Amino acid sequence: MAAVVEVESIVTPATASPPLSTQTVSIDAQCIGDRWAAHDGTRLAKLIAIIAMGQAAYAGYILRELLPAAPAFSDADLRQEARVRMTVQDDVKTPRTGYPRWQRDGFIFEAISWIAARQVYGTDVLLKDPHVSATSQGLDGLMIELADDKSKVVMTTIFEDKCTDDPRNTFLKKVIPAFLDRHKNKRSAELVATASALLRMSAIDEGASVKLAANVMDRTQRSYRAAFALPKDQDSQAERQKLFKGYDALDGLSQDRRIGASLIVEGKVRDWFDSLAAQAITYLDELETEDA
Repeated sequence: MAAVVEVESIVTPATASPPLSTQTVSIDAQCIGDRWAAHDGTRLAKLIAIIAMGQAAYAGYILRELLPAAPAFSDADLRQEARVRMTVQDDVKTPRTGYPRWQRDGFIFEAISWIAARQVYGTDVLLKDPHVSATSQGLDGLMIELADDKSKVVMTTIFEDKCTDDPRNTFLKKVIPAFLDRHKNKRSAELVATASALLRMSAIDEGASVKLAANVMDRTQRSYRAAFALPKDQDSQAERQKLFKGYDALDGLSQDRRIGASLIVEGKVRDWFDSLAAQAITYLDELETEDA
């Protein structure tokens, strides 16, 4: 196995810019909107590369402290695995050199969704890490907000993150049915297990964390966030209304607990993801040069 190289940590003032610009936008009476856009594309690509190396926890630390984007440690095998994660391979061959485009872009978008949540909520929430394994299924994202004394869960937010060529149909045919299953507390074991793991990370003991995780089944303390990557010509309230129409299929919720998020990109969506992935791979190559 190649040697693991720790990246030298230099204490610097917190001057790094956030990778994303985030803001709340209007949609309609059914739901509220989040709008994201790349603020520092180079920094965003580096953070995604770090997440692809299995270091989401350190990426969260970088975001919180506004530090320069660099991994906690660098390893040749991790870098290669991350390169493969960033590469499109639509045909089947061995050894694998990449993943189908929908999986590659899906991973990148899930990482961006996670970064957006980290930027907005910081350390005030517990967040499920993005799927690093391409074969992982289930929850795209889960966010838990605790009372200040960690005695109870005050809000659970379930994420569905979709990078698709047909956002409206995906929202109606995939996102809403998935949310309805959660809303009816189907597949609850997965939700409770994920919540328990997050709560244990918050220094809550195993017994208490499982009991506290039961709160994630309380629909009165639950929100849903559906997120899509969209081109600039769909960056308007009217377009958001078209996309997220039908969100009220999730009944019994106030407007602010149905969230429609949009990542707005320059040019064509798939081209933008290609460019971001290429920047991430370039950064991985730079790390290899530094370690040589």
